Order: sequence, then structure tokens, then C-alpha cells
Amino acid sequence: MKAKNKSILIGIAGGSGSGKTLVAKRIIEEISSEDVVLIEQDSYYRDLSHLSVAERAQSNFDHPDAIDGELMIQQIRDIIEGRPVEQPIYDFTTHTRTHETRHISGHHIVVLEGILILYSPRLRAMMDIKVFVDTDADIRLLRRINRDVAERGRTMESVLDQYQRSVRPMHLQFVEPSKRYADVIIPEGGHNMVAVDLLKTKVEDLLRKRGVT
Repeated sequence: MKAKNKSILIGIAGGSGSGKTLVAKRIIEEISSEDVVLIEQDSYYRDLSHLSVAERAQSNFDHPDAIDGELMIQQIRDIIEGRPVEQPIYDFTTHTRTHETRHISGHHIVVLEGILILYSPRLRAMMDIKVFVDTDADIRLLRRINRDVAERGRTMESVLDQYQRSVRPMHLQFVEPSKRYADVIIPEGGHNMVAVDLLKTKVEDLLRKRGVT
């Protein structure tokens, strides 16, 4: 059992484009607390500056090895135990880490979201609530195309190539099987307000039990 002075850790997993981030933001909005911080697994992608631009584009970003798991686990542990961290900032247009960092400290609730966070037994062991956002594959693909073209400077052809080459097979191998570890499975993502309300109630209950108002 977690000590009362530790932060609450909520893990939100699901396929790329499933709506994980929207679920996380809905929870933060519903709780309306400055003590909540959102941590994205994507911030912990390994720096690929040692590779050529062409080699970076061909990397498999959906395999667990693409994530600096040791750094992510250590920083999550530090945050929930009340120690400040300097989180890396990742540039998706160049597939490299920037020289800047994000200072994080002093939060009662930590929301961690990412496609592979329920795959890691060490991360799961730290979580108070484990959530999986379950969205149909065609909707996830459309969302991924819209996001990568608009926000990450990609072409539709490159997005579809990556989806067929690595996103779909890695989802079937690593992401989808991790659904069995979830405490809560949310269909429709952040638009499922019934599920969001239930999560909000659970978080508020955990806060009361730890003496946080």
C-alpha cells in the first residue's frame, strides 16, 4: 500500500490516436486542481541526434525500446515521492531532445499517459488507477493522420507507411495485450463523460483518504 504522503499516480494507456490525452485533460478539468500534473510518455523518447535524418524517419517509435524506460520510471518515482525533476522535452519534427527541460514538482496527482505505460510491470506497480482507452482502429488511424500532418510536419504517405510498417504490428504485439492490466477500460475516449465522472469520483476519494482537500 502506498504511503499517505505519496502522490496519486493515474496511468492512461491506449493505442496511438485513441484519445488518451483528451481523457487525461478531462480528468484534470473535472478535478480543477493546480495539484494535478500531466506527464506524457512521448517526452521520454530516446534522442536520435546520432542518426541521419533518413535513419530517424525509419526508426520504430512504437516499440518499448524506443522509450528511455529507466529515466521515465525514475522520474515518475521521484515525482510521486515529492522530489523535483527536470523532464526532457522531445522535438517530434527532428526526433531529438531539445536542450530545454520542464521543471516538475509538488503535485498531489500525477496523470501519466502513453501507448506503452501498462506494458511495464514496474510502472504498473506504482499506479493507483490503471486506465485503457479503447478506440476502433480506423478512428485511431484518422486521428493519427490529422495530428502528424498538422502538428509534426509529416506527409500522409509517410504516416500511412509508418502505420503499416510499425504502428499496427506494435499495437497488436505490445499495446492491445496490455489492456488486460487495466482497472478501467474506456470506450470512446474523452467523450465518454460517464467514465470520466467515475474516475473523478475515485480520484477525489483517494485524495480524501490521504488527507488532501
